[in-house]
Amino acid sequence: MAMSFFKKHQRTVNIGDRDVVTYGLRTQFWQDIYYYTMTISWPVFFVFFALLFVSLNLVFAGLYMLGQNAIGNLMPDNFLGAFFFSVETLATVGYGDMHPQTVYGHTIATLEIFIGMSGIALITGVMFARFSRPRSSIIFAEHPVSHEVDGRRILMVRLANARMNIISEAGAKLRLIRDENLTGSGNFRKIHDLRLEREQHPIFILGWTVMHVIDQSSPLYGLTVEELKEMRAALILSIDGIDDTTNQSQRARHYYPCELIRWSHRYVDIFSSDAAGQQHIHYSRFHESELLETTVPQAKEG
Repeated sequence: MAMSFFKKHQRTVNIGDRDVVTYGLRTQFWQDIYYYTMTISWPVFFVFFALLFVSLNLVFAGLYMLGQNAIGNLMPDNFLGAFFFSVETLATVGYGDMHPQTVYGHTIATLEIFIGMSGIALITGVMFARFSRPRSSIIFAEHPVSHEVDGRRILMVRLANARMNIISEAGAKLRLIRDENLTGSGNFRKIHDLRLEREQHPIFILGWTVMHVIDQSSPLYGLTVEELKEMRAALILSIDGIDDTTNQSQRARHYYPCELIRWSHRYVDIFSSDAAGQQHIHYSRFHESELLETTVPQAKEG
């Protein structure tokens, strides 16, 4: 009995590079229908409302057919004619050829018009919300890189604004998430903030490389590549700012499992200048990096 309950309320949630299966949480679909209409794809959105539209008209066509001559000038004089009349009524078109001619017909038509007007208002609101929802155009490099600069090991992630408009006061947050075994408390998935050299960008238009110094204060200090894998460590980079064009908040984030970090690598330069001094940016090389003759974090001594 208990197992059937858990299986019935089983859900899979994707977190970065892995799926987590949850049990025992009831799905409140009707209480959260707005969320689902905002998150489903556009094709599914239109198919859902098309099916709802057809279903409602089939129901009302059946109700009209239950009455005795509820519709005047019904053409064709069968269920199909009642269906077409329902479509005209639900959409509040009202061509005038077919019309309700009994009290029963007027009652069903009144109910259908109310549902039709309410439905049009709701669908219009949801579609406007979907169209007006701000969408980020921030590109994240496929791999973080790390190498030594002036005796310090630097962890870097490169970003770009694909829309190339101004994102004002853009802020960046880099966090490390890893498994930890706490004495007396068991295993936890803990999150650590990684301090950045610069957390704010006043006008994020083209590119931005966020940098974290792996020194003694860093949660990454002294950890080897193997230890990071054992901890199932990952980086989460979050960006937010104000789009100057729409004056809306822009947010984006990216999840990097530790296996994606390229140690002893640096990003390939994407900036160049011609003889006239004109600067060029080659985004075709945005994700590329090159190996350096430096060391990868090894096991701690002693």
